[in-house]
Amino acid sequence: MEPSEIVVGLDIGTTKIVAIVGRRNEFGKIEILGMGKSESFGVARGVVQNIDQTVQSIQTAVAEAEAKSGVDIKVVNVGIAGQHIRSMQHRGIKTRASIEQEISQNDIDSLIDDMYKLMMAPGEEIIHVLPQEYIIDNESGIKNPIGMSGIRLEANFHIITGQIAAARNIYKCVQKAGLEVSELTLEPLASADAVLSNEEKEAGVVLVDIGGGTTDVAIFQDGIIRHTAVIPFGGNVITEDVKEGCTIIKSQAELLKMKFGSALASENQENEIVSIPGLRGRAHKEISVRNLSAIIQARMEEIVEHVYYEIKHSGYEKKLIAGIVVTGGGAQLKHVSQLIEYITGMDTRVGYPNEHLAKGSEEVTSPLFATSVGLVMKGLQTLDKQNKKMVSTIGDGKGIKGHSKEKTSGFFDKLKSFFDEDAAQK
Repeated sequence: MEPSEIVVGLDIGTTKIVAIVGRRNEFGKIEILGMGKSESFGVARGVVQNIDQTVQSIQTAVAEAEAKSGVDIKVVNVGIAGQHIRSMQHRGIKTRASIEQEISQNDIDSLIDDMYKLMMAPGEEIIHVLPQEYIIDNESGIKNPIGMSGIRLEANFHIITGQIAAARNIYKCVQKAGLEVSELTLEPLASADAVLSNEEKEAGVVLVDIGGGTTDVAIFQDGIIRHTAVIPFGGNVITEDVKEGCTIIKSQAELLKMKFGSALASENQENEIVSIPGLRGRAHKEISVRNLSAIIQARMEEIVEHVYYEIKHSGYEKKLIAGIVVTGGGAQLKHVSQLIEYITGMDTRVGYPNEHLAKGSEEVTSPLFATSVGLVMKGLQTLDKQNKKMVSTIGDGKGIKGHSKEKTSGFFDKLKSFFDEDAAQK
């Protein structure tokens, strides 16, 4: 197997912006060539709120990744999250002209394209159309219909929608940073690729990605995505609670949470005390670690209750054999998996993105980088699909000119044309 092309994942988060440069090596593992990270100032709850600050943060992260990898970065795969994300189920139907002809990739593509034409609420647009299962002439439960015969082709789809303005602002930030967007991917889908195994997706699993501004939820069962949700709470709310509860400044609250915080107050001794330096010559402040953990536990319980509501709302609560996999920066909090198990009664483990990584990629094995690694993996999957399409097009006798770049999403194409028109008018 030859090493693949180089792909860059750009995770525009609420607390950090990460750019990861990677490629697939000859053994099929992801080889990380370089990683850049910068603090995120212009993003709140997964949504861009200040374009100039976000652009600066993107440029800082990308410059660091370029320096470490020696790669000139021009095109990036970007993640999208935020509380505006919605998901729904829909069924598509296509009546084929002939039963003699086998069902081809073109039939599936046209069925997916039809889904992008669905009417959405004003200001909303479809981001992803994910096929769940196919039905051919009322024969259900078909995972891959290519090569089969049938007149009536149906499919159940999981459709993810988001606000046009939020996606447009992400696109604008990346463009102003001198980069081009290859693909826009929902962040929980990227994280799922990085930390979940195929066996877990088959058995039924919930991915919980606790970020700085949002908590992303993705539910898989029978290897198919069944439900997605974005909860507008994350690690930043916990930091705010610690800041208010202990009457200290935000940077101290973040350090306290990271070094001494725990999601279970009962795990700490009564007499454990942390001393914090006072401001400008004031006396030191002493804080009980148990009180600190009680503040953190209260907010974590609220976040987990929201997650549990989404699990129950999905209708798959009793079918999730593999339980919950928690990842993201919030997964680094001590005893977080025990708290989730206690509230939901489901097996829980912390997800690390190291299963798919080649040796020498230790820098990004923390749950903190699950989304960024997932974005690189998504980019590589898209490249593979495009290459397969190219080969099949050449095989059809159309030659290389017959190849067209694979459609990533109708939503993305519209955004691209909007910016092209905008540039032409200027």
